[in-house]
Amino acid sequence: MKELRAKLRAIIKIEMEQDPAHDVLHLDRVWANARRIAKDEGNADLRVLMAAAYLHDLVNLPKDAPNRKEASRLSAEKAEPILAKLGYSDTEIKAAQHAIEAHSYSAGIPPKTPEAIILRDSDRLDALGAIGIARTFMVAGTMDRPLADPNDPFAANRELDDQLWSIDHWHLKLLQLPNEMRTKKGRKIARKRAKLMLAYLRQMSKEMDTELPKHWSDLIS
Repeated sequence: MKELRAKLRAIIKIEMEQDPAHDVLHLDRVWANARRIAKDEGNADLRVLMAAAYLHDLVNLPKDAPNRKEASRLSAEKAEPILAKLGYSDTEIKAAQHAIEAHSYSAGIPPKTPEAIILRDSDRLDALGAIGIARTFMVAGTMDRPLADPNDPFAANRELDDQLWSIDHWHLKLLQLPNEMRTKKGRKIARKRAKLMLAYLRQMSKEMDTELPKHWSDLIS
């Protein structure tokens, strides 16, 4: 497995178009999350899971790209010849491709196998916690998206809009991820990381000389 992981890491450094939030370190973290969850679940093929973890972002389209939801399908297609060269069987390749396709939030494909369920949770965990905070602002920087509405930073009296304000994305998506986790271990880790993000928001609101509205805390009650 160590040799296979080294080969996969070498391949993605060449084949994957990386950005600050979707790089080799992101893939390493997703694989680490996947191993932790798989250990508890006990029913996943680790060869398939490792392949899917390292190749799930082979085609990395910008968050605001009109064909963003196609990225996971394109990644699965691109993974096929790579896995064949690494000695994966047809059955293993198909299993890895399904996991890659189903991991995407925007694609909306239901995960049907243990590997797909675990990869989905593992990738979403990397959007939470300390790393999730850092990745939010890296992505916002690349998209030139402001931190918050200067008149109502935490949407106390306006509609949330994460196409305009970075912090709104936490409410509309990230802080809701714990409730969408499919594994027991994933939910446990996600809630812990989401609580850290909520504490960060409370501190941020103090530094902005305002208060965090209750509807934020209610997300993780």
